[in-house]
Amino acid sequence: MDKQLLIFDFDGTLIDSVPDLADATNLMLEQLGRSPFPLDIIKGWIGNGARVLVERALLGRVIVDDGLDNDTVEEALRIFFAAYGALDCQKTTAYPDVSDGLHQLKNAGYTLALVTNKPIRFVPKILDHMGWTPLFSEVIGGDSLPTKKPDPAPLLYVCEALNVTPAQAIMIGDSRNDILAGQNANMDTLGLSYGYNYGQDIRELNPTAAFDDFAALVEYVLKKADDK
Repeated sequence: MDKQLLIFDFDGTLIDSVPDLADATNLMLEQLGRSPFPLDIIKGWIGNGARVLVERALLGRVIVDDGLDNDTVEEALRIFFAAYGALDCQKTTAYPDVSDGLHQLKNAGYTLALVTNKPIRFVPKILDHMGWTPLFSEVIGGDSLPTKKPDPAPLLYVCEALNVTPAQAIMIGDSRNDILAGQNANMDTLGLSYGYNYGQDIRELNPTAAFDDFAALVEYVLKKADDK
């Protein structure tokens, strides 16, 4: 097979973490004496890392400007992390067919890696809970390196660590950050339409291919391998 490495996003691609992230966001806001937001609103703020989520919640909008005091953001972020950690990701679930699909791809000989903008401290527990820890050869969080998606650096770091060229890798995700990171790294990209992409159709970003469910993506990847 010419493709050897599959790099996956996490939230919105493999797991639905919105309920826990929304609960943590509203707990933070309540501690700060602010009004909570509905889950659907908070879902539109997820995907650029915890700090941006917190900033959006403080402002009540997607666009983040320079109007926030850094000390205010840092205190809110501390409260958010404490709340999210205490929730223990009890409401976070795998999307349909993801667990079986990951095992299929691993058994077919692909190397799997995870590159997420979620802070790395929260990632291992979720992987353990899902039973996926042995599946991934490399796991990178949003604060593991100096930059995160859509910067291609995390993807290129994984390729170098696993001795794979970008041409032999595929970036798989649900948002513009994932597709842009993959395109910026000069690798193929596969988009999933069901995740967190701020209301934008993932197909508008021109991934190599796009799918409405994970099983269809797995079928596509395995068929491509068989065609070689």
